[in-house]
Amino acid sequence: MTSVPGPSDLHRALKDDLRFPLAWGTSPVRDFRAWRRAARAKVEELLVVPREDGTPYAPEFTGRSEADGFTRELVTVSLTRYARVRGALLTPRGTGPFPAVLLLHDHGSRFDIGKEKAVRPWYDDTRLASALEWAGRCFGGRFVGDELARRGHVVLCLDALGWGDRGPLAYEQQQALASNLFHLGSSLAGLLAREDQRAAAFLAGLDRVDARRVAAVGFSMGGYRAWQVAALSDDIAAAASVCWMTGLKEMMVPGNNALRGQSAFHMLHPGLARHLDLPDVASIAAPRPMLFFHGGRDALFPADGVRAAYDRLRAVWRSCHAEERLRLRVWPGAGHVFDTAMQDEVYAWLDSVL
Repeated sequence: MTSVPGPSDLHRALKDDLRFPLAWGTSPVRDFRAWRRAARAKVEELLVVPREDGTPYAPEFTGRSEADGFTRELVTVSLTRYARVRGALLTPRGTGPFPAVLLLHDHGSRFDIGKEKAVRPWYDDTRLASALEWAGRCFGGRFVGDELARRGHVVLCLDALGWGDRGPLAYEQQQALASNLFHLGSSLAGLLAREDQRAAAFLAGLDRVDARRVAAVGFSMGGYRAWQVAALSDDIAAAASVCWMTGLKEMMVPGNNALRGQSAFHMLHPGLARHLDLPDVASIAAPRPMLFFHGGRDALFPADGVRAAYDRLRAVWRSCHAEERLRLRVWPGAGHVFDTAMQDEVYAWLDSVL
């Protein structure tokens, strides 16, 4: 009697079918620049959400305040024609133009704060306690944006849809939001990617910024966003991603967060896995400087997935004769955190590449 295949059999068969035919080295395109154009075009197509190149940013600057070595202000911009987005903009004291960092906040199933996860909220005492708790949990008590500004970088950190001033989004509502966007011919992950592209271009275009020295930095979902925007935007000269890189097949295992829906929809581009693996998308940024850190005890990213992704990334940068521009490190005792030791190494790395 023939057994009827169940969901797990289908899942296994679909995984086995994935060959990533557009990956560098597998693709029939042998010129790297031509491959980058083709791979980026495929990712752009599968974002679903159209570009917003013609929408004016129309920035409004408010809430100016002086801090230790830098100036703080709030900026509200139109990243798409659908909504105005508020963020924190930090500028070092001194004579610019300065290097800059597009600082991309994490997910963390914590929605009352967004930009406040990375920048101390001088403008809102009601969010300060939540922000301080988050900084203590994930960042060794520091606000990464403030540290970067003290060290001479212009910093821009904006709320993603559902966080801070654009939320709060309840955790269980993410699936409904993603579903509604799919029904409307859009995509939650695609919208996030488009907004990050636009944020990078806005930051690079500020008079106070040296457009040749703009980096993207992020932790967790922000780490995903950092390498993704580096792949999709020529405004990003370098990127540092902490705690978000893996091979897709190695991530799609029982118990992994990616199989649960909800938060996964912020990083899910339907159909993309039929063409490119996650490190293949990040490799579109080659041969620009890139840094990837992971915690050896990070339960969200199994070690074999991190190892597979690192091997893939290393092979691409090596093929471009640019292996020295790729920094890969696993921190054996660390979990899913961006602690002060990691931060200090990222800050030193940014100084060296920018």
